Amino acid sequence: MSEYKVEGRNAVIELLKSDRTVNKIMVARGDRQGSINEILKLAKQNRIIVTEVDRNKLDTLSETKHHQGVIAFVAPIEYKDVDYILNVAKERGEEPFILIADEIEDPHNLGALIRSAEVAGCHGVIIPKRRAVAVTEVVSKVSVGATEYMPIARVNNINDTIRELKDKGVWIVGTDGSADTIYYKQDLTGPIAIVVGSEGRGMNKLTMKNCDFLVKIPMIGKITSLNASVSGGIVLFEALKQRLEK
Repeated sequence: MSEYKVEGRNAVIELLKSDRTVNKIMVARGDRQGSINEILKLAKQNRIIVTEVDRNKLDTLSETKHHQGVIAFVAPIEYKDVDYILNVAKERGEEPFILIADEIEDPHNLGALIRSAEVAGCHGVIIPKRRAVAVTEVVSKVSVGATEYMPIARVNNINDTIRELKDKGVWIVGTDGSADTIYYKQDLTGPIAIVVGSEGRGMNKLTMKNCDFLVKIPMIGKITSLNASVSGGIVLFEALKQRLEK
């Protein structure tokens, strides 16, 4: 992509509050209801060009089909490297807290995971380059702007990255329904990276083997699996709870 679209009112507001360079904003002609006024105010403060267009043009440009009358155009997302994420933790004086989203193919799941990671205080998210969705307009929209704040590393090989993190003192916690340990009984307070596997397959065998610990979410209903973003969020916020209580 030569230009990257951020769609939806909340996502654009968070974009305008971040440090990202915004090239231009398109808003639906005549739409001056609610939060669109905050977008116009922030755009004016930041001297960003705002163009009024017919709503059907936004419909044509929209990737998410839920633009809410506004689309912002920015340069493509700048992926970080793993060392950058570790340095974020160091600068905050905190133990590394990382989410690894392995082979997530649904952009809605990835966007929700990034949103949960940002709210839970993670220092970064790691995704693979192959067999997984990248950060797209849909991911950004679902994350409600969290992609503008959360450092995201896109790596060639998840297992090489896991070994690199382990060499640097980070414990790897995998989420898998076959684990013996319930997630809230595992110590999640140290330097950790939580791995969430793909929607249907979960973690592959090599990734599972490379984890230091495996945890599961107890389930008693007839449906024996959770959406990847839901299960990831549950474990992330348990980690946050433990870290706040420490």
